[in-house]
Amino acid sequence: MKNVIIYSTAICPYCIQAKQLLEREGVAYEEIRVDLDVQQRVEMERISGRRTVPQIFIGERHVGGCDDLKALYERGELSTWLA
Repeated sequence: MKNVIIYSTAICPYCIQAKQLLEREGVAYEEIRVDLDVQQRVEMERISGRRTVPQIFIGERHVGGCDDLKALYERGELSTWLA
């Protein structure tokens, strides 16, 4: 299974939803809190091209945000990306 990284903040409802979806599916992830570390926010923006959270990566692939993760799941493609 590929490494999953979620760039998030503490109070972001979309971050919480994305983490809940992954947890429900038994997917382990690394959470990087950009509200605690400005350098991590800069890095997130550099690699994703986006300023909003969450930004989710599976392996080297950028999923996008919560809606993108949900769409991937609903299309049945999440397990393929994780393999």
